[in-house]
Amino acid sequence: MHTFKCGAPVLDFVGTLRARRNAVPTEMLTSPDSLDAWFRESGLVDGDTQCEPSDLQQAIALREAVYLLVMATLEGDDYDAAALALVNDTARTPPAVPRLVQRGRCRVEATPRQALSSIAREAVQLLGGPEAALLKECSRGECTQVYLDRSHGSRREWCAMDPCGNRIKAAAYRARKRTEARTASSRRASR
Repeated sequence: MHTFKCGAPVLDFVGTLRARRNAVPTEMLTSPDSLDAWFRESGLVDGDTQCEPSDLQQAIALREAVYLLVMATLEGDDYDAAALALVNDTARTPPAVPRLVQRGRCRVEATPRQALSSIAREAVQLLGGPEAALLKECSRGECTQVYLDRSHGSRREWCAMDPCGNRIKAAAYRARKRTEARTASSRRASR
């Protein structure tokens, strides 16, 4: 099961490789079926895209290219030329197209290439638009999720409250309690 907590589907897509700094990151796109599931669960498409192994390889390549561009944006660096070319080339493919069906319901069906094009187009719009200034990386060391900080005053420090925010707050609470205990112990010793 995939999670969607980053504020933009393209960032949730980047987050399908979790804990990037760990010795063994957690890969969520492990099969063509898992890619199909991500497309459905994200709301990008309404049905299966019938992904093949080659589509999974393209998806992972696109994800890593977008990640490089996002990190360059966060660090104020120039874009990697190969990553930029891959995102732009993928965005040139026609995207998933919604269609109206009976009773006024919208349905989106797409090929894997169309679904990936939709993700690449969202990356282009995000990184080339005003929301790029809202990008942040989760401050919990084990987490490498990138998210859009739309909080008041841009003070959000974690990708989502569960689990990252809870863990950061719990660690801060424990640190305060240790400091208070040391201070109280020092006061008793000095009496």
